[in-house]
Amino acid sequence: MRRSVLCLGWCLGLVLSSPATSGTPTTSDANATEFECVIEPHQRVKLASPVVGVIARLDVDRGDFVSRGQIVGKLEDGVEAATLALAQARATNEYVSKSYEARVQFLRSKYKRLNELHSKSISSQASLEEADAEATVAEQQLKEAELNREVAYLEIRRAEEILKQRTLRSPIDGVVIERLLVPGEYQNENTPILSLAQIDPLRVEVFVSTAYYGRIRTGDKAEVRPEQPVGGTYAAVVTVVDRVLDAASSTFGVRLALPNPDLLLPAGIGCKVSFEMVHPSDRMPALATDNSRLK
Repeated sequence: MRRSVLCLGWCLGLVLSSPATSGTPTTSDANATEFECVIEPHQRVKLASPVVGVIARLDVDRGDFVSRGQIVGKLEDGVEAATLALAQARATNEYVSKSYEARVQFLRSKYKRLNELHSKSISSQASLEEADAEATVAEQQLKEAELNREVAYLEIRRAEEILKQRTLRSPIDGVVIERLLVPGEYQNENTPILSLAQIDPLRVEVFVSTAYYGRIRTGDKAEVRPEQPVGGTYAAVVTVVDRVLDAASSTFGVRLALPNPDLLLPAGIGCKVSFEMVHPSDRMPALATDNSRLK
């Protein structure tokens, strides 16, 4: 869709505008060529929660800057907090384990005394075997109690992860574009809460005539001039050159990364970009090498 809109604008500019102001490439010297382009966010994120629930609070609003990992809101988490507290109480309960441990010690002492009596022919073999069996059962019960405590600690970790899911964190460094829900509203699986945009670096999209294919490669430097009232000239680097050309418009897409560390440049604005191009013959060996890799 974006390619069709830009290509349509390029064609209309070619028909309706004069050569000095049209969307056709303009050449200022033998190697530099200028094209129409659009500055966009590096990525857009529709922030949602992996769980459903009622929004308790949102800490940011449209236009606020956020950093990666920053808490931006929270869902109602009373039930999850109570579940975590219950799991912690179970895990810290040592009374069952200590009770079985004391019983094991008692039964082993009893077995030792009966064994001494049995060696003196005072106690019967049946009493000795019964005491040994009771001690063995108590030992197994102690192991089961210890295992239950380990499971309780795992339940704590599970409850903590569930509770974390109720907290909304920004996945990027960027800016809030829009608040899609407000506190008190219900968020389901298909409803995003916030719309975020990463604007450092910015993404510059341009569609170039296929006549220039092979003269622009990834890693090439370019100059980007945003439209007024922003203005200025900024350095960018080519990051993507489409390998599939659009036959209908006779164009191919090029993407550039435009650093924006101070977040001064806005996204969603038109621009012009100038590439330092070399003659196609200078890059034919490189193209031939690339084609040989496909064989």
